[in-house]
Amino acid sequence: MTRHGAGLTEITPDLVLRAYRAGLFPMAERRDGERLYWLDPELRGVQPLDAFHLPRRLARTVLSDTFEVRCDTAFAEVMHGCAAPTPDRPETWINPEIERLFGALHVMGHAHSVECWQQGRLVGGLYGVALGGAFFGESMFSTARDASKVALVHLVARLRLGGFRLLDTQFVTEHLARFGAIEIPRAEYRRRLLVALEAPARFLADPDPAMLRAEILALRARD
Repeated sequence: MTRHGAGLTEITPDLVLRAYRAGLFPMAERRDGERLYWLDPELRGVQPLDAFHLPRRLARTVLSDTFEVRCDTAFAEVMHGCAAPTPDRPETWINPEIERLFGALHVMGHAHSVECWQQGRLVGGLYGVALGGAFFGESMFSTARDASKVALVHLVARLRLGGFRLLDTQFVTEHLARFGAIEIPRAEYRRRLLVALEAPARFLADPDPAMLRAEILALRARD
């Protein structure tokens, strides 16, 4: 993995977008770290949008009224949830500078959140950056069973409906591998990225409910 120090350069939202276009992404070493680094892994995690594995039990949860799923209504709160320590993840790479930069990208219309709500309370979600037909997933969190998984399914359905070509997961965890995420070499990732950046796509925060349900059913049918 190549890691480039970013502490000596003023990092702006525009610089972050240029970095994504070049195949890099920023991270801090820890929550209270002051310095950001540009990462360029030799193996990159991606979730093929045409090969998403939706287990039947989870599909039932997604299609039920267990969660109210919204997009872009609580972006800062989703980032805060992703940055919070958990028993399984006592440290995080999301520092205040990351929150500032991605908050600005959200205002610019490039960063989006998918949120799961129960009884008016945010209980899980994810966020990432959209550029052309590429979506760069950043982080997810959950305080209720299946909340982050439901958010991921909704993200994939929306990306497919919106014409996206690439869902970048940065790395592949055991959690993501269950849904079909894979690792590809850096050169192959950059090839796919160039194609995706030129694709006409739109992030659908509020798609037609019938179309969204049909897309989720189509994902289930692939299982």
